[in-house]
Amino acid sequence: MENLTPIALIGAGGIGKTAIALTVLHHDRIVERFGDNRRFIRCDKFPASRAHFLNRLSEVIGAGVNNPDDLTPLRPFLSSRRMILILDNAESILDPEGTGAKEVFPIFEELSQFKTVCLCVTSRISTVPRHCKRPVIPTLSMESACNIFYGICDTGGRSEIVNNLLRRLDFHALSITLLATTASHNMWDYDRLSREWDTHRVQVLRANYNESLIATIELSLASPTFRELGSNACDLLGVIAFFPQGINENNLDWLFPTISGRRTIFDKFCVLSLTHRSDGFVTMLAPLRDYLCPKDPASSSLLQTTKDHYFNRLSIDVDPTKPGFEEARWIVSEDVNVEHLLDVFTTIDANSTNVWNVCDYFMQHLYWHKKRLVVLGPKLEELPHDHRSKPTCLFRLSRLFDSVGNSTESKRLLVHALKLWREQGNDRWVAETLRDLADVNRLLGYYMEGIQQAKEALEIFKQFDDGYRQAEALTSLAWLFFDQNQLAAAEEAAEEAINISLQGDNDQFQACECHRILGRIYGSKGETEKAIGQFEKALGIASAFNWRDQQFWNHYSLAELYSEKTRFDHAHAQIEHAKSHVAGDSYSLGRVTELHARILLREGRFEEAKSEALRAADVFGKLGVAEGAEKCGDVLRLIEDEMKKSVASGESDSSGSR
Repeated sequence: MENLTPIALIGAGGIGKTAIALTVLHHDRIVERFGDNRRFIRCDKFPASRAHFLNRLSEVIGAGVNNPDDLTPLRPFLSSRRMILILDNAESILDPEGTGAKEVFPIFEELSQFKTVCLCVTSRISTVPRHCKRPVIPTLSMESACNIFYGICDTGGRSEIVNNLLRRLDFHALSITLLATTASHNMWDYDRLSREWDTHRVQVLRANYNESLIATIELSLASPTFRELGSNACDLLGVIAFFPQGINENNLDWLFPTISGRRTIFDKFCVLSLTHRSDGFVTMLAPLRDYLCPKDPASSSLLQTTKDHYFNRLSIDVDPTKPGFEEARWIVSEDVNVEHLLDVFTTIDANSTNVWNVCDYFMQHLYWHKKRLVVLGPKLEELPHDHRSKPTCLFRLSRLFDSVGNSTESKRLLVHALKLWREQGNDRWVAETLRDLADVNRLLGYYMEGIQQAKEALEIFKQFDDGYRQAEALTSLAWLFFDQNQLAAAEEAAEEAINISLQGDNDQFQACECHRILGRIYGSKGETEKAIGQFEKALGIASAFNWRDQQFWNHYSLAELYSEKTRFDHAHAQIEHAKSHVAGDSYSLGRVTELHARILLREGRFEEAKSEALRAADVFGKLGVAEGAEKCGDVLRLIEDEMKKSVASGESDSSGSR
C-alpha cells in the first residue's frame, strides 16, 4: 500500500478476503493517507459487462461521466488524486468463461497501472491483472478464530469443545461466523453445538437470515469456468473431498485414466479456489470437504473406481527380499488417505473378504515403511470368530503394535491369532505366529517361553522343507539365546541361519540380520573389531538393497558399541547415520534419540543429554509407548542425579580452595 502497488486477494469463498479489504480501507493510516478518496465497488451487484462496470466506476469515484465507453474520459480524474480502489468479488466479471470478461479485463489491467491509484482486487479466481501482487491469505490463528466465535456466541466462557470445532472448520472465517451465529440464535450450549455439528455437519452453517456456507459454495460451482469443465467436474470434486489429504498430483493418471483433460481440470479447480495445493496434494478446506464429499460413498461410481485402483495397488505382498519393495514406499505419503478409504468401506461392506484382505496388505505396507497403529484395530477384533481374514489381520495388527514398542498388546493379539490358526489346522500360519510370539516374548523377558515357541516353529518349517522360514526361526532363537547371555548357543544359531539363508533362495535379509546378531555377540565378548566387522557386513548387504530398517539398527548398534568403548566421536557419527534412515518412523526416531541422550550422559554433557531425553520422551508420549517413555524417565533421573553430583562436587572444590 505504501507504493500504491496493486494487490489481489485470492481465495475460497468465506476465507476473509472482503473482511481484510474492508479492514484496510478503514485503517487509520489509510484514512490519513487517502481521506475521502477511498472507494469500494461490489462487482457482483451489477451485470458482468464493460458498460455496467465503467458506469459504476465513474459513479463511485465521483468522476461525473455518464455511460463512458472506456477509461479515456475517466483518466484525468483518476490521475489527479491519490486513491485506493477496492474491487470486491471481481470473479463475477473477470471469470474467463463469462460473457463480459474479455471486455472488462483490459480495464482492470489499465487501472492496475495508474501511478495514483492503489488497486485492491478480491476474487475467487486467480485470473487478475498480471501486475498485482498476490499475498497468501492464511487461515485464521486460533486466537483470531476464538475472537470471532466468542464475539458472537459466549454462552459458557472459553472451552476446548469450541477449540476442537474451530480446528475441524480449518479456521475458515465464514464457517466460524455462521457456526457462532447459529449457536447464538438457537441458544445452544457448547455440548449441544458439538452434537449438532457431528450430526448435521455443513447444514449447521446457516444463519437465520438465509446466509449459508452452502450458498457460498454453490456460487463457486455456478461460475462459467466451472460449468465449462463438464460433467466429470463435480464427481472429481467429490473424490477430492472424500480423501482427508486430497489427491496426490502424481496419481492423476492411474487414478483417473478414463477422464480426459484431468490435469487441466485439477488446475482449474485451483484457479477457482475450490481446491489448493499442499505438499504435492490437491486438497480443500474442511467445510468444502464436508459439503462436497459424497453422502453415500458406495453410490459414487468414480469413487468406487478410485477405490478399486487403490485396492489393486495395495494388493501385493511387501517383502524386502522381493522386487517392488522400494516402490511400496508410496504408502508413506498416502497412509492417511488409504486408512480413511478402508475405514469407510469396511463399515459399508463389513462382510467382504476382499476389503479385509486389503487391510492385511495395508498393514504390511505400514509395518515395513511407516510403523504406526491404525484406527481399524477395534473393527478387526470385532470380526466374527470364523471370518477368513480375522487371524491374518490380527497377525498384521500385532506386528504394528510390536513395531511401536507395545509388546504386551502384540502378544495378546498373537495368542488370539494362534488359537484361530490351530482351530483351522493351518500349520504353516501356526509356525509363522509362533515365531513372532517368540520375538515378542524375548522383548518381554520371557526367554524360555520364547525359545520353546521358536523351536516349535523351526520343526514345523523343517516339515515343509522351507529354508527361508527355518532361517527366520533360527534368527529368533539366536536373539533369545543372546539376551539370555547364552553367547555360544546364540552364535551357533546365527551361523546356521546364515548358512541356510545363503543356500537355495539366497535370502540376504536373514543373513543381514544375523550378521548384526553376531556383531552384538562379539561386542559382548569384548571382541570389538570383530563386532565392527559383522556390523559392516550387515550394512553392506542392507545398503545394496536399500533396507532402511536394517541400516538404521546396524548404525544404532554401532553407536552403542562405540559409546561403550568411549569412542564418542564415532558414536555420534553413527547416531547421525541412524537418524538419516529413520524415514518417518517415529518409534525408531524415539529409540535413537533416547540412545543419543545416554551417550551424551556418559560424556558428561548433561544439558544436551536432558534435551535429547525430553525430545525422545515427547515422541514416545505421542505414540503412547509406555515402555519407551519409562526408559526416558530413567535416563532423565540419571541425568538429574549426575547434575546434582556435579554441582555438589563444584561446591566442595570451591570450599576446599577457600
